[in-house]
Amino acid sequence: MAKIGINIATGSIQQQEMIVGIDLGTTNSLVAVIHPDTKKPVVLKEFDGNSLVPSVIHFGEAGTVSVGEEAKKYLIIEPQNTIFSVKRLMGKSYNDVRNTSSFFTYKVIDDNTESLVKVQAGEKFYSPVELSSLILKELKTRAEHILKTPVHKAVITVPAYFNDSQRQATRDAGKLAGLDVLRIVNEPTAASLAYGFGLNKDEIKTIAVYDLGGGTFDISVLRIAGGIFEVLSTNGDTYLGGDDFDSAIVKNWISQIGVSEKELSENKNLSQELRLLAEEAKIYLSSNDLFTANVTDKQVQLSITQFENLIKPFVDKTINCCKNALSDANLTVDNIDEIVMVGGSTRVPLVKKMVSEVFQKKVNDFLNPDEIVALGAAIQADILAGNNKDLLLLDITPLSLGIETMGGLMDVLMARNSKIPSKASRQYTTQKDGQGSMRIAVYQGERDLVKDNRKLAEFNLTGIPGMPAGLPKVEITFLINADGILQVKAKELRSGVEQTIEVKPQYGLTDEEVEQMLLASITHAKEDIKIRALVEAQTEAKILLDTTAQFLQKNRSFLTSTELAETEMAMEELNSLLPAGTKDSIHAGIEKLNEISRPYAERLMDEAVNKAMKGKVI
Repeated sequence: MAKIGINIATGSIQQQEMIVGIDLGTTNSLVAVIHPDTKKPVVLKEFDGNSLVPSVIHFGEAGTVSVGEEAKKYLIIEPQNTIFSVKRLMGKSYNDVRNTSSFFTYKVIDDNTESLVKVQAGEKFYSPVELSSLILKELKTRAEHILKTPVHKAVITVPAYFNDSQRQATRDAGKLAGLDVLRIVNEPTAASLAYGFGLNKDEIKTIAVYDLGGGTFDISVLRIAGGIFEVLSTNGDTYLGGDDFDSAIVKNWISQIGVSEKELSENKNLSQELRLLAEEAKIYLSSNDLFTANVTDKQVQLSITQFENLIKPFVDKTINCCKNALSDANLTVDNIDEIVMVGGSTRVPLVKKMVSEVFQKKVNDFLNPDEIVALGAAIQADILAGNNKDLLLLDITPLSLGIETMGGLMDVLMARNSKIPSKASRQYTTQKDGQGSMRIAVYQGERDLVKDNRKLAEFNLTGIPGMPAGLPKVEITFLINADGILQVKAKELRSGVEQTIEVKPQYGLTDEEVEQMLLASITHAKEDIKIRALVEAQTEAKILLDTTAQFLQKNRSFLTSTELAETEMAMEELNSLLPAGTKDSIHAGIEKLNEISRPYAERLMDEAVNKAMKGKVI
């Protein structure tokens, strides 16, 4: 007897498997599906009608983890253990975010390396991939609860200007949450799908999608014709959004209440209270002229004029991106039929006004800016499931891809705004007689020198037969898939020697690592991953101890007796943890030693610079 699945939420006969569309946002995240009856995209809502899950994670005592509205309650009372805006850390090292680290009320670890940034909550350390996976896991559970059916497959959206590292980190997070990520889709492209869903097939429209969220900004120009959605250009900034509006308000207020930035950075509860109040003010001023509130028994206020003056520099940046996107698409504002507004921050009246002025027409804000991306992701999921054959998505890569050549130059194989999926090849040769190998370093970015771009990977093509310089022909091929993730192949054409790698960011997780973590979370057999993490922590500690010892040997006379005593004690403590300490206790020891040595290391650096500059005219 055949079994027929009924979806309890809709009363419909259940399809074989539901593929969901997920908008993983800086501030809020949500899930959407194609309704089995209406065949239209719908955002999944709980019984209270709420579709948004705050992208907030709280780590409680005894290892408890809460995500969403429940976690938000702890933002002020436990700011050091409550993680928000984690999307801004995806695929980033500490060096990428050091200038804005004071924005976060939790501890973003400065390990002074290019490795993936770590976040400390309690005694544990987490990567942005692990943190994002917890949000995705919550969305998966929520979808399963509403749909009354298991959810294993998803389409996840990312900012169009996310680089290879950030896309890979998002895919890893999905995998870690137990999701088969079928496609990574650019947010503005997803929004255009939702906007164009149901458009007359004969209509041809050129649209601009202006997407300003909590932490990221994108502008994409698309042409919609006969069900084909073709991206013509994209531009943006993955570190610009509503969070920056909030920070600007907070900086304005701390002078009003007589608190310095240093005091604020030390008082995490006050910092969080002001940040949340700034968010409240931003929303209130969208329909009012003056916001007032009390903080620490002192009044803060903000007028609509002050607010607009504070945020105008950020909105100006987005307007420049819009002009660049038009230029890249070889279009003028007259060619744009519609400006679709996406993201919660587009509700700010100044944003609408300035965008309307630059495009010289009224903006389209009829669709819910919080939901449009998730709805588009659901449409893309339906296309991948084979249920919708009327629509086709032609996307582009947001940043140029190339390799390092002589003199540290960037040789671009695939220019930004190239259509994806895509393939490009170029031939190179050897510099020396009998050269048996060639180092291939892959970079992403728009600058002429590789040192100014983002390094994605490096590998050696070995086994090249001994030939005079210039005789071997090495063909480098870039293949970029529909997710915008790159594969590189190097082949010596005369001998047939070749090597292929899927480019992983330097600080991404390997498939094996993700599988291990996933397996551990399912079976509780955590020993393997614990051992790996412990070995990495021990290695990091040994390197730090060696470099600190060398530093003390050279600079002992410049340190005070207190600094020497504290440093040597911290070194002893860290050394004693190596044989039997846990991963987290060793990381805590590393952080303690770093905290102690940072002030005098900076002092010595300043002294060295001053000495070097003595008598020099600038």
